[in-house]
Amino acid sequence: MEKLWSPWRSIYIESFSQNLKDEECIFCAAAKHDVEDPDNLVVHKGELTYTLLNLYPYNNGHLMVVPYRHISEFGELTKEESAEIMLQLQLAQKALTEISKPHGFNIGANLGRVSGAGIDEHIHFHIVPRWSGDTNFMPVLGEVKVISQDLKQTKIKLLEAYKKLT
Repeated sequence: MEKLWSPWRSIYIESFSQNLKDEECIFCAAAKHDVEDPDNLVVHKGELTYTLLNLYPYNNGHLMVVPYRHISEFGELTKEESAEIMLQLQLAQKALTEISKPHGFNIGANLGRVSGAGIDEHIHFHIVPRWSGDTNFMPVLGEVKVISQDLKQTKIKLLEAYKKLT
């Protein structure tokens, strides 16, 4: 079996192992931002959840749906939060399809630090657009992931798509 290594990801995950107890959770802080403010990554707000671009994306357009409530356990989600998370993931898929026409998506959550959660104290759900051939030699040989679109430009396109869809 061949293995594909992504050493940059472990550096990112380890960066969160510092003692952050005295600092505000980055997801709780992000929830306070206005969607229209170009200096943050929030693209949509619902009643119980919000959606933002991932600052360290796996791929162009990598979004996260986050409940406002600061919880870490999957089983702590209310029925209403669970339902809205699914609706927001569906809306995110439509918006991403509108702006970038991906060939597929990865959708999921990393529950706990050992599963790869960089921030495990506030549950969040990922939706990552995928294209045929989107993995290339750069991560393998150069330890570099190529993200070809600026996050602010992606946010502008997503805001337009969300306005059409909602």
